[in-house]
Amino acid sequence: MPALCRDCLHRFDQEARRCPSCRSPRVTTHPELFSLSVAHMDCDAFFAAVEKRDNPDLRDVPVIVGGGKRGVVSTACYLARIRGVRSAMPMFEALRLCPEAVVVKPRFSAYVEASRAIRAFMEELTDRIEPLSLDEAFMDLSGTERLHGAPPAVMLARLVRRMHSELGLTGSIGLSHNKFLAKVASDLDKPRGFSVIGRTETRDFLAPQPVRLIWGIGPAGQEALGKAGIRTIGDILRWDRRDLHARFGHMGERLWHLARGEDARSVNSDRDTKSISNETTFHEDTSDRDLLDGHVWRLAEKVSSRAKAQDLAGRVVVLKLKKADHQSLTRRTALREPTQIADAIYRAARGLLDQVAEPGPFRLLGVGLSEITDGRLADRATDLLDAEAARRVKAERAADAIRARFGDGAILKGRALR
Repeated sequence: MPALCRDCLHRFDQEARRCPSCRSPRVTTHPELFSLSVAHMDCDAFFAAVEKRDNPDLRDVPVIVGGGKRGVVSTACYLARIRGVRSAMPMFEALRLCPEAVVVKPRFSAYVEASRAIRAFMEELTDRIEPLSLDEAFMDLSGTERLHGAPPAVMLARLVRRMHSELGLTGSIGLSHNKFLAKVASDLDKPRGFSVIGRTETRDFLAPQPVRLIWGIGPAGQEALGKAGIRTIGDILRWDRRDLHARFGHMGERLWHLARGEDARSVNSDRDTKSISNETTFHEDTSDRDLLDGHVWRLAEKVSSRAKAQDLAGRVVVLKLKKADHQSLTRRTALREPTQIADAIYRAARGLLDQVAEPGPFRLLGVGLSEITDGRLADRATDLLDAEAARRVKAERAADAIRARFGDGAILKGRALR
């Protein structure tokens, strides 16, 4: 039985509770361990982990990254999650569950810097990397064993060991034979997990799992499937392919394949980015426009940080709202030029929010950029209708430079305090 110690990287051929070389209990054993090559790496509580790394006083206390008293949780460390704190939860609710938590304002430039360092480590393993966000990515290490002198599983264990030793951050690995299963595997044993789903066990593993395990099946999707008597992935297997398509359209076709563990998508590092977006689902539905405005600003900052990290810009700003009955409202506005500036994204998205006559309440809010282009084309022209626009761009660029040198706490916008 192929086995790997994730601490000393020793390989051996026996099931064991501890590594025979270093006695570490962090041993991964699987029949297909050294023959699989598609992986998903997901950092563990990334924003909170960066804060704990940069401030040792936070190491042993619950940490919540998020806004002020009227804000929401962006990320919570595992100590806070044990108490029930979750992303997008209102801050007052999070502090009720975990009153001893330390609340830290987001420092996006620090997260971007850490993300770039992790990406550099990945690029030493393979050029087939498909990032999903600042803290997670797919990798395809097919054909790299001769280059590195070790199978992909060993190199992935080396990657997360290096992240821990050199960056002070941890991640969880999912290893399988396609992207769908690699993503599923990376969530099975967090934090610091290394989970494997092999070809021969795929159907037996998936059958008893709830349908929410499938990426993209949220509460509304679960409700629709439940009405058809589908609650587990095994329930999908009992449906004829044509009947699934007739009932659920394109989604039915996708479900038929994924229930069998089939995913033909490749890990594509050359795929053009069509949009950059972030959204949040509220812990409680809200109609409060002031609260929504605070969310618009925080999401605009996140979108801006991702755009700057990838050196991209967008010409269209998108606002997405979802009502309590799951009805979606989407509004778009075209800018005079591409932007990656948080202030410009916020102003456009806030204008779209003001145009929404629907009073709510809303359960989800999203902000995004589309019509993506090269970041070098961003924010170059002068807006004759807004004499202060160029000044705000310069101010944000200067603030980015100061944060990069002295930390995000050096400059904080008033909106971020809400």
